[in-house]
Amino acid sequence: MPAIDLPPFEDLFPVAYTRRAAIGGLGAAVAAAAPRIRASAKHQNVAASPEATPAGATPVAPNAYRTTPQVFEYDSFNFEFLNVLGGTYEQIADVGEAFAAAAGVVDYDFESWVTNWTAMGDRLRAIGDEADARGRRVSAREAYARASNYYGVAYWFTLGTSQPERLPILWEQSYTAFADFLSRLDRPVEPVQIPYENTTLPGFAVLVDDSRDPRPWVILQNGSDGPNISMWSFGGAAALRRGYNVLFYDGPGQNAALFRQNLPFRPDWEAVITPVVDFLHARPNVIPDQIALYGISQSGYWAPRAAAFEHRLAAVIADPGVHDVSTSWTRNLPAEMLDALYGASGDELEGIKQAIDQEVDQARAQDPTVNFTLGFRMYPFGTDSLSEVLLGLRDYNLTGIADQIQCPILITDPEGEDFWPNQSVELAGMIGENATLAPFSADEGADLHCEPKAAGRRNQVIFDWLDDTLGR
Repeated sequence: MPAIDLPPFEDLFPVAYTRRAAIGGLGAAVAAAAPRIRASAKHQNVAASPEATPAGATPVAPNAYRTTPQVFEYDSFNFEFLNVLGGTYEQIADVGEAFAAAAGVVDYDFESWVTNWTAMGDRLRAIGDEADARGRRVSAREAYARASNYYGVAYWFTLGTSQPERLPILWEQSYTAFADFLSRLDRPVEPVQIPYENTTLPGFAVLVDDSRDPRPWVILQNGSDGPNISMWSFGGAAALRRGYNVLFYDGPGQNAALFRQNLPFRPDWEAVITPVVDFLHARPNVIPDQIALYGISQSGYWAPRAAAFEHRLAAVIADPGVHDVSTSWTRNLPAEMLDALYGASGDELEGIKQAIDQEVDQARAQDPTVNFTLGFRMYPFGTDSLSEVLLGLRDYNLTGIADQIQCPILITDPEGEDFWPNQSVELAGMIGENATLAPFSADEGADLHCEPKAAGRRNQVIFDWLDDTLGR
């Protein structure tokens, strides 16, 4: 997946907790709790079995777009399951294991989801350890890859359970298995620390071979909440097969930079990418004018943003295109509340922020859905204040910036994109002639955010374009 991946409310929880619908639940809760700041708000509920919905939680309507197959009625469960199935293309999942884990999951029940996927991760971890102890390198790395993915699938939904403290534990298990997988590849792999401000950003350089010949590089950049292993299936393996060296790294607010270093998101991603490009330029096995940046999910904003200022990038892929990150938070919030927040200043602004946050705190105390969703969504921004997040999100916008992109950029446009609908087309128009739009359809099995079911088709379109762009 991007696996159930962290673009604000778009890549992180199950339907009632996030992804597509959580922001709708949040909007309803805030609207109901803060009548001073809004005039009205609409919210539709769907029936959910009381035993499956956490006590006090607000059921959230599933997304209107329906894909196939629909294994789970709960939309976010279904999306994550399709991400797992898509991972079989790059061997980070197995069909039988996926269905075996899913068979124990009760729709809308987060405890059952976390329990079953964690158990499958534990099973594959044990298989990998046993194979490794016996010198079975291939068996070990294949098991570690699947374990990493299953732990990643599990940790998404821990904040909807009675043991939310498992989140960093399961993340660490996923990350460790990812590192164990990489270290057993039949390719050179280098753990790296990229100098960044007063610290470093962790990553892995994976080389095509040990020749050390200069090659083109692809920088793989995650979104808001995808596990590290997802970047192997979303471009990493495909790039290596085509002769590109690959750099995996965690930027602020992502994976190790978030869970181990407490580095928050930032909108000005050129401050992140420029040190990464500097790092590559210092290496002898790099063709300096053939460095590409491939960003998935919320990196559909960060990658174009970086390219608008870092002109040493030869090409950029945004899957999908995002020019206004805030809409995944605000589209179902009361307009009156947002107008009041954005239009105030000074003491008036502080009063409005305090009113919003107090009402949201009450809503979080009353509704586990709102509490878990906001807790995880706000954490990567480095604040526990919804009003601060909403104010900060105004900077996550490419208006007046996108037309500064000088390199070719490919923007995917999948049918059924529901996190930032229509923004791929809009972003391409903002950029102009340097942008190429790549539509994906349900007819080819490539619908939904980041085309989770169509790894082969996605790889072919993206890397054929990149080869052409770099003249390879």
